[in-house]
Amino acid sequence: MTEPAPLTVLVADDHPLWRDALVRDLEESGFDVVGTAADGPATVRRTRATSPDVLVLDLNLPEMRGDEVCRAIGDLPTRVLILSASGEEQDVLAAVKAGASGYLVKSASPAEIRDAVTATGAGDAVFTPGLAGLVLGEFREMSSQARSAPSEEAKGAPPEVPELTERETEILRYVAMGMTAKEIAADLVISHRTVQNHVQNILGKLHLHNRVELTRFAISRGLDQPG
Repeated sequence: MTEPAPLTVLVADDHPLWRDALVRDLEESGFDVVGTAADGPATVRRTRATSPDVLVLDLNLPEMRGDEVCRAIGDLPTRVLILSASGEEQDVLAAVKAGASGYLVKSASPAEIRDAVTATGAGDAVFTPGLAGLVLGEFREMSSQARSAPSEEAKGAPPEVPELTERETEILRYVAMGMTAKEIAADLVISHRTVQNHVQNILGKLHLHNRVELTRFAISRGLDQPG
């Protein structure tokens, strides 16, 4: 059986010692690091030139912040994992709203970073413990505000998603509750890979780019409530 191609990764950070150490660790672990960048504009250019599977992005880059970089490459299929020294609520939410797929603080261990890159490439949303709940809470608050003053279009929006199968809708409910692919797999007694395949199918059907967008969509449709 043919081995899957390694994930391609671009690393953007303005601290050369940290950046070089991260690149070395990723390469030794089998990732294909296609380049590095030390400021925001260079990150945008190199991401567009290489279209990596995952961009590991520092939030506080010179000339452009990480959330600005996310918006600038939002039309690409690249998934963004923020790796920042900051765990401040405003920084996390700004990055996620701009399109980041996950957010780790730099105190994470090398193994945690490698696992997060792998999970991000597979379409999972990865957060430092405690931050996932913050993001879910923000999405629920946004959804609650929208429901309190709905548009005419939103008033008639059905809670279910007719494009999806029954199993896909079931998995979407788990996603809306903030569960990881492994947790969903354990609860449904199916493989982790099967859950990931379902999530990819759901993303394709709904024309969404990553699991964070999928979570926001599911919560906005009330799918974080019991079926």
